[in-house]
Amino acid sequence: MPATSVLRRSLAVAAALPLLTLAACGYGSEAEDDGAAKVAAGAKKIDGLDTVKIGYFGNLTHGTALVGMEKGFFQKELGATKVEPAVFNAGPSEIEALNSGSIDIGWIGPSPAINGYTKSAGKNLRIIGGSASGGVKLVVNPDKIKSLKDVKGKRIATPQLGNTQDVAFLNWAAEQGWKVDPQSGKGDVTVVRSDNKVTPDAFKAGSIDGAWVPEPTASKLVAEGGKELLDEATLWPDKKFVITNIIVRQEFLKEHPKVVEAVLRASVKTNKWINANPDAAKEAANKLLEKETGKALPAEVLDPAWKSIRFTDDPLASTLSTEAEHAVKAGLLEKPNLQGIYDLAPLNEVLKAEGLPTVDDAGLGVK
Repeated sequence: MPATSVLRRSLAVAAALPLLTLAACGYGSEAEDDGAAKVAAGAKKIDGLDTVKIGYFGNLTHGTALVGMEKGFFQKELGATKVEPAVFNAGPSEIEALNSGSIDIGWIGPSPAINGYTKSAGKNLRIIGGSASGGVKLVVNPDKIKSLKDVKGKRIATPQLGNTQDVAFLNWAAEQGWKVDPQSGKGDVTVVRSDNKVTPDAFKAGSIDGAWVPEPTASKLVAEGGKELLDEATLWPDKKFVITNIIVRQEFLKEHPKVVEAVLRASVKTNKWINANPDAAKEAANKLLEKETGKALPAEVLDPAWKSIRFTDDPLASTLSTEAEHAVKAGLLEKPNLQGIYDLAPLNEVLKAEGLPTVDDAGLGVK
């Protein structure tokens, strides 16, 4: 099948379930407002804008957004421009929301960002900053899988067809010399596309033998008796790879640059606070997750999950290029032109003002 057809099918299948899940509340469920997000008395609107709509996932790998919302960092920097958060289950639905104007700025994984950029011929989004690295594990049933070679012939879950972890697992399997059809998931190892919310139940039921998943799902599986067989970070130079980026609608960036700068400033300050106060930050993220899902993560899940994630302002642009190459090799993406996917000028201005080192776009910035 031509690569373009594969990509279209990947995007369509990946988008279908999350969009159905979120249909009752538009593209994303609105996060619960609280005292930390209230506008300070006497504050002024930025760029004359009433609200800025910010999207993110209820995942710990989106911890910058979770902590920034819970502790009020975003609202503080935005003054009287009200933050309107929206929580998503998957990247394709967030990209749809960005394209439609339902959100302005979002925290998202690299594969949806790449797909969204290429599908729109580079016209709808820009990556304007980094957020997190790491936090992805291969967790297995130790009774069925005792070594990496034992993964062959087993059923391994990934969150979604063509998503960041799906691409990573398919690439890793190919490096083992195993053949897997990217669409059906059938081959020397069977790839089962399973929403992170149901993967722990599937694992307990024995319908899957393991999963290549982000946190906190990986630690939930370990808490259920799974064994961490591989940390994806060990496959990357310096154990760093992008797991979460910040994206913006290009039109919004052009029309409201000061709002974008304020959001980036809040993100930088949030990451600085997270890294200086890891325990308090972990609890803040969990507090917001509890508000949004009705259930906090237990310590045996929260603690190891949080420890495995690095929060960084650097988008780790060179690793995005590598992840795109992996998607091409897996047959899920036609070789993309990523020139212009980054605009890091606003972030670098913020970093310089904060006395922090600037970051690089690996030659993929706007010209």
